[in-house]
Amino acid sequence: MKRLVSILIALLVFAGAVTAQNKGRSKFATDMYQAKHEMIIEELGLTPTQQKQFMPLYEQMEREIYQVNRNARALASEVEKKKNPSDRDYEAAASALSNTRVQEGDIEAKYFEKFSKILSKKQLFQLKQAERKFTQEMLSKKRKK
Repeated sequence: MKRLVSILIALLVFAGAVTAQNKGRSKFATDMYQAKHEMIIEELGLTPTQQKQFMPLYEQMEREIYQVNRNARALASEVEKKKNPSDRDYEAAASALSNTRVQEGDIEAKYFEKFSKILSKKQLFQLKQAERKFTQEMLSKKRKK
């Protein structure tokens, strides 16, 4: 259950990343996007040079991951809307939803290589810690409401 909530929070953040590219972005999405990036910058202790090199790549990674999830959700939504989905429809949607984690991992691995040219080994480690910390803080705030 915690993993599902974490994924949902991450999706909101990814949605914010994509939404931030649009004029009509919501204040919530903008705030989430900005807060996550500020936390990462602070937790990793990024220099201004590192920020300029790293953050555009990080944002690009977020957009790619968001797109993978969006595509899978769209396929699942299509199946839900059908009056009589076939087994093949269900299989395709289930497979797409299941494979999102694999695709996310592939994307993260691709960007890990790019990040390793900008960040120190310690910062690479701290990145995952900062992402987890951000998610935990968002969950904590959600619980308090």
